[in-house]
Amino acid sequence: MTRDSLPGLLVLHAVRVLGFADTPVAAQRYGLDAAETEELLRDAEARGWVSYTAFAGTAGWSLTERGRAENERLLATELARVGGADEVRDVHREFLPLNALLLRACTDWQLRPTAGDRLTANDHRDPAWDARVLRELGDISRALTPLADRLGSVLTRLRGYDTRFAAALARARAGENAWVDRTDVDSCHRVWFQLHEDLIATLGLDRHAHS
Repeated sequence: MTRDSLPGLLVLHAVRVLGFADTPVAAQRYGLDAAETEELLRDAEARGWVSYTAFAGTAGWSLTERGRAENERLLATELARVGGADEVRDVHREFLPLNALLLRACTDWQLRPTAGDRLTANDHRDPAWDARVLRELGDISRALTPLADRLGSVLTRLRGYDTRFAAALARARAGENAWVDRTDVDSCHRVWFQLHEDLIATLGLDRHAHS
């Protein structure tokens, strides 16, 4: 049985996990043809599943409520087809403690509490502090690898989160601080957020109830 996803599902799901994206970025997420992606997005727009908006010099697609429901319907059908629901649920359960560690590490990357202010911004002038955070992210990266392998055995579209996370961490270790937590690059935090969104969408869960 094929573990690949249909292009229509992938296009909707790319918009879901990215949150907001233009056509080339949505196509790139799963290696789709840009022209086909544009056609599928226009069809989804006609069905009321996505909307295209432009503001502050940026433009892109986002899911409507109907589109979110349709995406989850397609994901549930796909998961039932491949018979991987139990495996994805098990991975999600093991993911949640790592999620708490990741959130704490990102907070520590952003803040360096002092005696007078617990919310002092981290100016990255304490190498020991930053090294500890990077070590914690390294532990998370190593724990993610077997989980990503299990997800990839269920569906092709679930592959790659571990390699993306490791690549971002490597850049952070090389001194590119943005690659820990910035949202405008494929940082550790951004990859992790997308993985979390992918898991809860695939399982039809509420992010706020499973954070």
